[in-house]
Amino acid sequence: MQTISFNIYATLVTMVVVLLLGRLIIKKVKFLRDYDIPEPVVGGVVAAVIALVFYQFFHFEVKFDSSLKDPLMLAFFTSIGLSADFTSLRKGGKMLAIFLVIVVGLLFLQNIIGITVAEAMGVNPLMGMLGGSITMSGGHGTGAAWAELFKAPPYNFSPAMEVAMACATFGLISGGLIGGPVARFLIRRYKLKTPNDQESGANDDLPPVGFESPKKERLITASSFVESLALIAVALLLGTSISDWVKNYSNFTLPTFVWCLFVGVILRNVLAALNIHRVFDREVAVLGNVSLSLFLAFALMTINLWELVALALPMVVILAAQVVVMVLYAIFVTFRFCGKDYDAAVFAAGHCGFGLGATPTAMVNMQTVTNHYGYSHVAFIVVPLVGAFFIDLVNALVINGFLYLPLFS
Repeated sequence: MQTISFNIYATLVTMVVVLLLGRLIIKKVKFLRDYDIPEPVVGGVVAAVIALVFYQFFHFEVKFDSSLKDPLMLAFFTSIGLSADFTSLRKGGKMLAIFLVIVVGLLFLQNIIGITVAEAMGVNPLMGMLGGSITMSGGHGTGAAWAELFKAPPYNFSPAMEVAMACATFGLISGGLIGGPVARFLIRRYKLKTPNDQESGANDDLPPVGFESPKKERLITASSFVESLALIAVALLLGTSISDWVKNYSNFTLPTFVWCLFVGVILRNVLAALNIHRVFDREVAVLGNVSLSLFLAFALMTINLWELVALALPMVVILAAQVVVMVLYAIFVTFRFCGKDYDAAVFAAGHCGFGLGATPTAMVNMQTVTNHYGYSHVAFIVVPLVGAFFIDLVNALVINGFLYLPLFS
C-alpha cells in the first residue's frame, strides 16, 4: 500500500476543493437542491468514493493532517452557544416549553429504538446510538463529534464516522420527504381551519416574523468580524480548559464541545446583562457555518467506506424504524400536545425536519406548508429557537446519560 501524507496546507486546500465540488454538483442536480443536502456532504461523499476506488484498485492512500479538525468542530458548537439569547426565549412563551418537552421525549425514544434494534440484530449498541438521537436529531455536526469520541478508547468503534455520516444523510433526506405529507394529512384528517380559508382571518393582523419576512441585514465588517472571532476564541480557550480540568479532577465526563457550548451561552448572556457587548448573531452564524462545513468536509473525505459494508443491513433497519416512529410521533404526540390546530400541524412538519435531519430542513418543511395554507407565526418563532440551541444542548446531556448504561461499560 502506497501512502502519501498531506501537511496542514494541502489538507486545507483539499477541504476547500471538496466544498467547491459539492457546490458545483448541487447546482447541477435538482434533487440535491430540493432537499437541501449540504455542500460538504455531497463533496465529501464523492471524495470518499474516489478514495475507495484508489484504495481498492490502485492500493493508494492519502493521509491528511488532522490539526484543524477539533478546533473547527469546537468553533461550530461555540457559535451555537453564542447564539442563545435568554431574553429572546420569552417570545416563545408557554408553547416553547411544551414543544421542548415534546422534543426531549423524542430524543429518549430514538435512542431506545436504536439500541433495541442493534441489540436484536447482534451489532454494537453504539451503532444504535449513532442511528438514534445523535444523528437523527443532531445532524451531521453532532454525529461527527460523537463519532470521534466513539472511535477512541474506551469505545473503539472504528466505523463510527462512516455510520454517523450515512445515518445523518439518510435522516436529512427523510426529514425533508415526510414533513409536508404529515402536515397535509393532519389538515385534511381533522379539517383544520387555515389562515387561507376565507372564514378564518385569525392571524391576518399579526406582523410576519423571522423566516417569514426577512428584514434588512447589518453589514459584516472587519472590526465586527474580529469581535466575533475573539468571542469564539475566548469560549474555545475556556471550554477546553474546563474540559481538561474536569477530566483530570473528577469522574464526571462530558465531551469537550458541550463545555464550549456552555461557555458560549454564559459569555453571550453575561456580556448582554452587563451591557458590555451584544453578539452579532448573523456574523457568529457565518463563522460557525464555515467551521462546520470545513469540519464535515474533512470528516467525510477521510471516512473508510469499505467498513460500512458489513453494517449495511442493521443500519437500514434502524433508520427505517426511526422514520416510522417519527411519523407516528409527529401525528400522535407533537400535533396533539401542540394544540391540534393548524399551528400544531405546522409544528409537526417542522419536528419531522429536525427530528430526522436539521433545523434548516424543519424551516423548509414549514415554509412549504405555510406557502400553501398560510402563516403560522408561533411555529416560526418556537421551532428555530428550539432547533438552534436547545436541541444540541439537551441532546448532549441525553446521549451522555445513555452512555452510562451497563451495556456501554
